[in-house]
Amino acid sequence: MRIDKDLKNRKQELLNYFRNRAQEYAREITIRYGVSEFKRRASEMNKAVKTIRENFLNILFQKAQREHWNNNEILECILLVYYVSYIIMLEFRNKMWLYEYMTFSRRIGEFWEPFCKLPFQYPINNIELFTPPTFEEVKKKLTREIEEHIESLPLNGGQKNELIKYYNKVWSLVTSGDIKLELDLHFIYEGDKFVVDLKSGFHSNEKGNTNRLLLVGAIYKNLEENYKMQIFVRSEEDENNHYLQTLKNSGVWEVFCGNRAYDKIREYSGYDIKKWIDGNVDWENDISSEFYSFLQSQDLLKYLMW
Repeated sequence: MRIDKDLKNRKQELLNYFRNRAQEYAREITIRYGVSEFKRRASEMNKAVKTIRENFLNILFQKAQREHWNNNEILECILLVYYVSYIIMLEFRNKMWLYEYMTFSRRIGEFWEPFCKLPFQYPINNIELFTPPTFEEVKKKLTREIEEHIESLPLNGGQKNELIKYYNKVWSLVTSGDIKLELDLHFIYEGDKFVVDLKSGFHSNEKGNTNRLLLVGAIYKNLEENYKMQIFVRSEEDENNHYLQTLKNSGVWEVFCGNRAYDKIREYSGYDIKKWIDGNVDWENDISSEFYSFLQSQDLLKYLMW
C-alpha cells in the first residue's frame, strides 16, 4: 500500500489493507488455539492488530522523516491509522468472541483516551512533554523539607525525633505502597505545567479512581512547581454523577466535559481534533456489514459515539 501525505484521504483503502492483514493473522490464531479458546483468540487478535498498526506507523514515520512532513501532516495520517485500527480490532474481536453491551460500550470509550493524546505527541502549538515525578521522589523531597523545618525549631533532640517519628506515621497512613503519579498527559504550555487525566465517562464503580485522583491531585498541588490539574471527559457533564461532581468541586481539579474538553485539546495542542472526528469518524458506515448487522441485532449501535 502506498504511504504518502494523501493517506489521510484514503480511509477505505486503509480499511481494506488492515482487514486483509488482520484476516491473515486471524487464520493463524484460529489454527493455533482452536475455536473453543475464544478468550485467548480474542486477546491474540487484539495484539495482532496492534502489531499491524505499529508496523505500518514505523514505515509512515520513516517516510515522514525522509520527506520532512510537518506535524499537522503526520498527525492527520496517524489519526486515520488509529481510527481504522480501532474498527478492525472491534470487528475481529467480535469474530473471536461476541460482544455484549457492557464490554462493547467500555471498549469504545477506552479507544478515545489514547486517540486524544495524539495531538499532544505531534502538536501544532509549541508545547513540551515532560516526565512526571515518581512518588518516591516526591516523598523524599517533602520528607527532606519537613526534616529541615523541624531542625530549625527551638526544640531539643528528643522532641525533634518525636516529631519526625509522627510525620513518618502520617506517610504510612497515606499508602502502604507507592502511589502512581503518572497520568495521561504531562506538558508545558506557555510556561505552565499541566497534568491531565482523560476519561471517557464516569460510571457507578468510579469510587476508587475518584479517591486516587483526589489524592494524586493533592500531592501535585503541594509541590512548588504549581501544576495545573485538569480532567477531560468525553461525555457531556452529568450533574447527577456524584464522582464527577466530587472532582469538579474539589478545588484540586478543573473538569471539562464534552465539547469543552475538545476545546481545551485544541487550545493547548493547536489541533482541532473535534473537527477531525466530525469529518472522519463514521462508525456505522465504516464497519463491515456483517459487524453492523450484529450490533443492530444486539441494540449496540447506540454506543458508537465519540
